[in-house]
Amino acid sequence: MDEELALFAIDYATKLGAQYSEARIHRVEEFEIISRNGVVIGSGKGISDGIGIRVLVDGALGFSATNILTKESVTKAVEVAYSRAKALAKFMKKSIVFADARLGRASYSVEEKKKFQDVSLEDKLKIHSELWRSVSSAVSKAKVSVFTLTYTEFIEEKIVVNSDGAYIRSRIPRILTTFNIVVSHPQKGTIQRFEEHGASGGFEWFEKWRLEEKLVDDVKTYERILLTAIEPPKEDVPVVVGSEIVGIITHESCGHPSEADRILGREAAQAGKSFIKPNMLGYRIGNEYATVIDDPTIPGSFGFFLYDDEGVSARPKYLYREGVITEFLHNRWTAYIFGVESNGSSRSMDYASEPIIRMSNTYLKPGDHKFEELIEDVKLGVYIKSYMEWNIDDERWSQRYVGLEAYLIENGELTKFVRNPVLEITTKAFYSSIDAVGKDLRFYTGFCGKGEPSQGVPVWFGGPDVRLKKIRLGVG
Repeated sequence: MDEELALFAIDYATKLGAQYSEARIHRVEEFEIISRNGVVIGSGKGISDGIGIRVLVDGALGFSATNILTKESVTKAVEVAYSRAKALAKFMKKSIVFADARLGRASYSVEEKKKFQDVSLEDKLKIHSELWRSVSSAVSKAKVSVFTLTYTEFIEEKIVVNSDGAYIRSRIPRILTTFNIVVSHPQKGTIQRFEEHGASGGFEWFEKWRLEEKLVDDVKTYERILLTAIEPPKEDVPVVVGSEIVGIITHESCGHPSEADRILGREAAQAGKSFIKPNMLGYRIGNEYATVIDDPTIPGSFGFFLYDDEGVSARPKYLYREGVITEFLHNRWTAYIFGVESNGSSRSMDYASEPIIRMSNTYLKPGDHKFEELIEDVKLGVYIKSYMEWNIDDERWSQRYVGLEAYLIENGELTKFVRNPVLEITTKAFYSSIDAVGKDLRFYTGFCGKGEPSQGVPVWFGGPDVRLKKIRLGVG
């Protein structure tokens, strides 16, 4: 990667008259294999490689990008970004200003314990046929109708420089497996499960996940759910919410509404609005158990980074602390508006995408209860371990989660399977109803979508199991 081109870009933008300039050389190399029922239906390798340039001129931002990494092409890209900003400046009601920030000058990388190239293509192809063989033979009365599997390797490399002095060089390899399972029975219907496992690092993560053992157990469970599950109780009961559901709740009902650009209305016509208003710092959204953290610095995490795409050092952000809205996710522009420092939340999907405010690894802080302690005093209740589907409104307030693997709790023990219990709750009601928090923190994988054009970036979301006070569950 040619850092001289990035340095040239910011120098040239400054000579044109930009008050601020930023250049990001961004390369993402990807390899994937896709199969359906053990048969490979696609495989390929792709490379996205180019430079993205942002300039601030007379209070307006201009962005341009090119995948031709020559001085001539970069010169033209800088001129395009500058001319766009200049044209927009006359329409700006308020000038864009970047807050001062502690910018880094650093180089870092994630080292693979087992490099992708050290695993043969033959062995990667075997993953698909062997998993299908194990999964399809794991059930007796039901049938695994569909098992699609995607195995993906990424290597992301960046050089980020700007006219305020930042210089960040990074290399982050990532691995991802995505699978969709449909288990069916002619009289009992179907169960569908979509799941992702991702991390930063090498092939060692695939070995750590032990997917064959996990998936065989899963489809056996889905068969038993189809054949034996009962409806959830009709009365209000305590509900133990599994860490997977807690994770998606924190991502959707805390992470997204805490994005400062969304709070200011930037996403209103794209990914939605936020129930949080600019003056709501200090507002109580839950009880003392409701602490939600966004932390990109977790080693091995799918959303890992140490510096954002504006060169700002990353750190954990306490979005909700003991039930109180404490901090928003910021880039340097929103930090200026709110009179704070940027907390390093600006990310871009690729060279052709502008940096915008994004989550990384968002989770509910664990407590000190063993799982057995969460259920031991429950005479009648439900434990919802995982979800089959979910949705949430545009303001991230009203939300609905349909359980997949769920159990009846009777006298402190898990007994029967419960079929499709529905947790429908508001954001404040969820965070206010927690009365016990488990100690085991678990993370789950996703690609978070936002922006126009849409950008998908790698994230983890997670938490422990939590117990809610009495809730009326629906039936999916």
